[in-house]
Amino acid sequence: MTLRTRYLRDRTIEVALVLLTLLVVVPLFIIILYVIMNGFSALNFSFFTEELGSPARAMQGRPTGLMHSIIGTIVIDLVALVMAVPFGIATGIMMSEYQEHPFAPVARLMTSTLNGMPAVLMGLLAYALVVKNTGGFSALAGSVALAFVMVPIIARTTESVLRVTPWNLREAGLSLGLPRWKVTTALVLPAARAGVVTGILIAFARAAGEAAPLLLTSFGNNYLSFNLTQPMDTLPQRLYSLAISPYKQWHAMGWGGAIILLLFVMVTFFVGRLVIRKLEKESHA
Repeated sequence: MTLRTRYLRDRTIEVALVLLTLLVVVPLFIIILYVIMNGFSALNFSFFTEELGSPARAMQGRPTGLMHSIIGTIVIDLVALVMAVPFGIATGIMMSEYQEHPFAPVARLMTSTLNGMPAVLMGLLAYALVVKNTGGFSALAGSVALAFVMVPIIARTTESVLRVTPWNLREAGLSLGLPRWKVTTALVLPAARAGVVTGILIAFARAAGEAAPLLLTSFGNNYLSFNLTQPMDTLPQRLYSLAISPYKQWHAMGWGGAIILLLFVMVTFFVGRLVIRKLEKESHA
């Protein structure tokens, strides 16, 4: 093979990579632009300070908004994150650091199964476990459903980053007489914290956009509520209900809610990248 042929092949592969990247990025920009064009007119002061209220409120031309949906999204997602992080990290540690344990293959099989399941099945599971046993829809049931979505993502990411952590860290800790759990929690896990945080953010962003599990659990609410034992509204399920509503004003609000949901996910990743960058600097210091 001549040098000219090698350069030509390298150039061809480079062009193919650019085209394939554009094939992914361009539709994403089109979607974002379309959402902004349709929903920007609904973003006003009332949108962030008013509740949706009853349909009569919209028919009368009174100001309405999605303040309750925005706050509900933050509350339910944060509660779900608090539930999912300990279980996800613990499962990841089991699959990576205790591979000889009889439960490790079972945990790997279950996380793979949960990761491949449609999100609506997570909602059905939370419905059977929480809604049926408590006698009603609630924000807590919605958080449980989203926690089921987050756990397998956090677990598999934790397992992956722990596996690539240098083995000499474990050897150094064990040679000092530290117990195995202490080596994992004090040496291995801190060394992989940037990757673990990345997995947590990915899981959080994935759950933030899920509507199907919440339709079966938190159900939704047209008014602001902080009671975790009562129905609570979120942006994903509210977008669905606004899209099928007969009011044009509500359709525009749905597009506006989509913008807020996009910004919510983007800000999550941006803040996460800053945190990860700081963690990486501290680990290299």
